[in-house]
Amino acid sequence: MGTFARLAHRMELGLRKGRLAVQDARRLNYADMDETELVRRTRAGEREAFRAVMQRHNQRLFRVARSIVREETEAEDVLQEAYLRAFGGLDAFRSESSLLTWLTRIVINEANGRLRKRRTLVGIEQIEAAQGRGADVIMFPFGETTMTPEQNVARLQVRRLLESAIDDLPDGFRVVFVMRDIEDCSIAETAESLGIPEETVKTRLFRARRLLRAALHEKISATVHDAFPFLGQRCECITEAVLARLDAAAESAD
Repeated sequence: MGTFARLAHRMELGLRKGRLAVQDARRLNYADMDETELVRRTRAGEREAFRAVMQRHNQRLFRVARSIVREETEAEDVLQEAYLRAFGGLDAFRSESSLLTWLTRIVINEANGRLRKRRTLVGIEQIEAAQGRGADVIMFPFGETTMTPEQNVARLQVRRLLESAIDDLPDGFRVVFVMRDIEDCSIAETAESLGIPEETVKTRLFRARRLLRAALHEKISATVHDAFPFLGQRCECITEAVLARLDAAAESAD
């Protein structure tokens, strides 16, 4: 029996002994336990201890996964697999780094592994189809292919925020920014169109970008920490899914 199966079996045995002595478990405040105690209890097969570990770190780990795979559903899959890998390798955790750091590395490895698999998905059929279309660009399977109504609304809000910040740029800076960064005009073309030296174009673009960055930072800084929320029901769903898979593994190990 492998490490994962042994731990899952250990958790199942704990459940059978009075279902973790439910009343006693309810009296325990897992949320206030330090990570050393949570790890110890998880290794001993306490289901609620592992639940507390997941709930404590779900949001951070989800954001890390999403920043790599750039798709929410796949990020949730990454998180589940990473937790199962972590549970199976918990005996190897030596506290040389924090539990969160250890879990983060597992998430990153799982997410990067999926990215490598994605790249292999662009096979001969896609290449031949692209060649048949001539100079079309091969569309690699990155990012989200469809957007929900909420995502569309969010995208519109971001665009309006950006447009407003661009509108607030000084006239000379704004037109240079629009020509160079939005219309992709060359420095020479922009300078010629505006009748200014190329060095002036470079200077104004640099300053426009700096002003725009500062303006956007000011407008979004109050909400940036709320990005990619993973709390409440979504957090609970992932936690329950992982625990259900552990229960299934324990039953199959019997």
